[in-house]
Amino acid sequence: MIRPILPIAAIAALASPAAAEVAIESSGPVIQLSVSESVAVDPDIANLSAGVTTVAPTAVEAMRQNARQMNAVVDRIEALGIDEDDIQTSGVNLNPEYNYNQQTQQQEFRGYRVMNRVNIVLRDIQRTGEVLDALVASGATDLGGIGWAVDDPAPAVEQARQAAFATARQRAQNYARLSGYSDIRLLEISENVTSRPMPMMRQMATADVAEESTPVRPGQIDAGITVNFSFEMVQ
Repeated sequence: MIRPILPIAAIAALASPAAAEVAIESSGPVIQLSVSESVAVDPDIANLSAGVTTVAPTAVEAMRQNARQMNAVVDRIEALGIDEDDIQTSGVNLNPEYNYNQQTQQQEFRGYRVMNRVNIVLRDIQRTGEVLDALVASGATDLGGIGWAVDDPAPAVEQARQAAFATARQRAQNYARLSGYSDIRLLEISENVTSRPMPMMRQMATADVAEESTPVRPGQIDAGITVNFSFEMVQ
């Protein structure tokens, strides 16, 4: 049968506008495999999220109070030495606030609620507990959790890629032998890089600040890859 599959050598050529589509002739049965491999690595980045929520009788007052409180939070973050490029507002929401009156069984207008959130990239994860405490002390009313990451996952991904290739080739050769064929021929490769961080659940902040920094354990995260293969079984 004829399968319109790009050979590995032709992938780079397709980056050019003048490249033509290339087809590979396959006369034997084709094995299609999807192999996932991962490597555990120590994270070196902590992605933090913090928010400020304010409620006031008017929208203008709610926004004003929120801006004052959030500015204090951001000033404190920058005072800790975190680069301004690693601080990003992720959302500002303004909504009316109602309370349900049990006696009248009606919603009663309370005011306006403003929620402002900021994401922080912390490149010194040893200071994670210190930064969390500083966020609360400066006025953050809730913490959105921690996402661990690696600044340069390429070496770990390459290690996982090599493992996936070895696994796929061995598996395909086993299929070929079981089917009465002596060897395999690689036709196609595609991949999808993945990472699996260990997030912490969102929690509300409290006004009291502990005498010691909040204990935080980064553990490890998985840097992985899923590779899809097509092999032709040959005699």
